[in-house]
Amino acid sequence: MEPEKNAEIIARIKYLMKEMGVKQVQFAERIGVDTSNLSKYLNGHMPLSDSFLNRLVVNLGVSKEWLLDGTDLPFAKTPAQVEVTDGTLANTGTPVYDVDATAGVASGRAELFASENIIGWVNLPNMSPNCRIVRVSGDSMAPVINDGDFIAVREVSNLSQIYWGQIYLVQLDDFRVVKYVRRHSDPNMVVLRSENPNYDDMDVRRADIHEMLLVQHILHLNTRL
Repeated sequence: MEPEKNAEIIARIKYLMKEMGVKQVQFAERIGVDTSNLSKYLNGHMPLSDSFLNRLVVNLGVSKEWLLDGTDLPFAKTPAQVEVTDGTLANTGTPVYDVDATAGVASGRAELFASENIIGWVNLPNMSPNCRIVRVSGDSMAPVINDGDFIAVREVSNLSQIYWGQIYLVQLDDFRVVKYVRRHSDPNMVVLRSENPNYDDMDVRRADIHEMLLVQHILHLNTRL
């Protein structure tokens, strides 16, 4: 692999680490490589191998096209979907909040994720420790996200960096929505799109968006078992 291309891929890997909020040791554990070897890869002391890049694709759900060429989206357009059953809650892991992400009066992140709203934790592989799990109501995103499903959301450090076509929890002035965020012909606007065709697109000014949280996992809770 050419040195310039190698450097570009390393930069994208470091970008992933920053977005995930993890250090090299944690990142190495997530993708199943030795920490010292990861350091050599990132420092350019060891050429990037196809098997190493495949580990990123398999363990993180990263697009290989994006890793290699910077094209496509970093992650698949549809977040990872997991079905869980009652009894999955534990004492450690990703916190679950007794709040509805799409109902009630809009509130800030601090109020939404207040510690008193935690009702349990979920331990699932490949879920970022920076995720938070909340409930979704309504059918605007069905069948991708159904009424009563849970989503694991992750804070986006740079609101100007939007992964077009991904699902976000979007905080507006008076309400929150879970929608696909699509590119608008006007760079000052975005399109919020539902999965359910019975719902119209929403054209929203970027300046009116207070917060955006990336939906990284969808959890379908099966209570019939």
